[in-house]
Amino acid sequence: MYKRILNIDIQEFINNNLNSDANTLILKGSPFPEVDIKSIVEQIEAKKRCEKKLPTWFSSANIYYPNKLNIEQTSSEITAKYKSHLVSGKSIIDLTGGFGVDCFYFSKQFETVTHCEINQSLSDIVTHNYEQWGVTNIQTICDDGLNFLKQNGNSFNWIYIDPSRRHDSKGKVFFLKDCLPNVPEHLDTLFEYSNNILIKTSPLLDISIGINELEHVKKIHVVSVNNEVKELLWVLEKGYSQHVSIKTVNLKSDSMDSFEFSIHEENEAIASYHAPLFYLYEPNPALLKSGGFNIVSQNLQVHKLHKHSHLYTSDNLIDFPGRRFQINDVIVYNNKSLKRLGIKKANITTRNFPETVQQIRKKSKIKDGGDVYLFFTTTLDDKKLIVMCNRIN
Repeated sequence: MYKRILNIDIQEFINNNLNSDANTLILKGSPFPEVDIKSIVEQIEAKKRCEKKLPTWFSSANIYYPNKLNIEQTSSEITAKYKSHLVSGKSIIDLTGGFGVDCFYFSKQFETVTHCEINQSLSDIVTHNYEQWGVTNIQTICDDGLNFLKQNGNSFNWIYIDPSRRHDSKGKVFFLKDCLPNVPEHLDTLFEYSNNILIKTSPLLDISIGINELEHVKKIHVVSVNNEVKELLWVLEKGYSQHVSIKTVNLKSDSMDSFEFSIHEENEAIASYHAPLFYLYEPNPALLKSGGFNIVSQNLQVHKLHKHSHLYTSDNLIDFPGRRFQINDVIVYNNKSLKRLGIKKANITTRNFPETVQQIRKKSKIKDGGDVYLFFTTTLDDKKLIVMCNRIN
């Protein structure tokens, strides 16, 4: 940690150049003899990435930032706040602390929080930032989290862990066993120090594979922000062996869509099917990731268009965890009907359809945008259809 960066004049320079070109700044060189320009630009780039992702950090004075990769890998404030409400008690330990965003929000739910981070520089940065806010119930430890847990010997109400989603030889990974630390390998050890474990994983992880790798999974939260799946949260309880439940959430600035079911319920649910009626529903990405396709139909009393289309329809408008549309027309798809649409601009989506959006746009010359929504899909009798809609807010 380069504390001279916190000089008031340098901080003012950083704030004044958040929208400046990094290469131009580097070519000009540092206006401050005591600090090199690369260190200053690193702060500018990292802070700029926090503007929307970490507004509390961005808007606070004297905050020190790690490199931009650490910012990319950290939880956003909106997801950190969500996960903090899943846990509570006297004590929690974060074995993979990182930039400390999750711990900051855990500190509002627990009496004591332990932040473990093996990187000395990052640990120092986190300690400094907590001091700026006067946070006193977070202990920062520069050590491997598992190593500290075993050497310290104390028990905690909760253990939180965010395994590294990258592997030296495999790049992006799809199995927990390929992450660092290897949670399935150390699960018995973790349960020696807590009855409750919360694991954050990449949305790339297949839910069924994760359940097979882990034991005592009680609940899985599929968390998306503004229609983009950001993380999977796995709640483990020592000794738990009943049905696994899944909660899907789509977080927005002023609202949240959610839907909850158990995997057993999904396996037992029977979906109903129908041709497009008056309204069309498109599940949000969290629900699509969860695989709860039949239970949605059964519980919300909406019909699927096709087993593999994952679009739903009904005569009556309902609340739905996703986007809602009023159907204006349904057209059998062929090259002639595509040309006869006479639409110059539309939002195009394909679901269970043999052509891509790009191929359709090339054929039809329809540009992106506007108020018209076209869904290219397949119905139960394997007909290819264009469902023309307007979105309902």
